[in-house]
Formats: sequence, structure tokens, C-alpha cells
Amino acid sequence: MNDLFDKLGLDQPPFPETPAFKLARSRDPSTSHDAADKLDVNKMERIVLAAITSFGRSGCISDDVLDILPAYRYSTVTARYKQLKEKGLIFVDTRKRKGKSGRQQLIMWSKEFYIPTPFEEIDDV
Repeated sequence: MNDLFDKLGLDQPPFPETPAFKLARSRDPSTSHDAADKLDVNKMERIVLAAITSFGRSGCISDDVLDILPAYRYSTVTARYKQLKEKGLIFVDTRKRKGKSGRQQLIMWSKEFYIPTPFEEIDDV
């Protein structure tokens, strides 16, 4: 989806394909495998990546992404985070922000905006 990237004045990053076999577990029913084969997961990953990228250096939490993608179901959006992390397109570390529920959520950044925190001291056990 170029539209969100275009609106934000961002170049669309190269996007590796997610193979269908990663979308259903081997023990899942055949209907899940059929659905995985028909799903345009790469399009949805692009949409979620564009949403995360739109937050720039401040990053975002899942609530932020869901707020700007109201046309999509929770599970459709959140299921894309893992693949985007595995592809190295988004980064998450230990930093968190409070979400709508009052619970802490991990902050996500697209790779072009991620700045790692300095190594924190670890207490000796």
C-alpha cells in the first residue's frame, strides 16, 4: 500500500515476501491452510509497517497502530508484528508506554527510526 507511505512522504522499503506456510501451524485444519494460501499477508504487512513508520522517532505502541487502522480487526493487525520483526523491518526493545488498558506495551519503531538505548547496567546475581 503506497498510499500511506506517499501521504507521509516516505519511500516504501523493499519488502520480502512471507511464505504461506508460516501463516498456519501444521496441526491446523485444512481450512486454515487454504485461508493462508489465499491471504494477501504481504499487503497487510505493508499497511501495518506504514502505520508504524508514520510515528517516526517516537515509535508507537499497539494501541497507536490500531487507532490509525480502524478498518482492520485487532487480530489482523497484531498478527503482522512478528513477521515484521523477523524481517528486520520493525524493532522492539525493553522500552514501554502505558496503553489504554493502563498496562504497559512495548514500543515499536520502523528500522529507519530505531535508535537503540545505551547498554544498561545489569546487576550481578
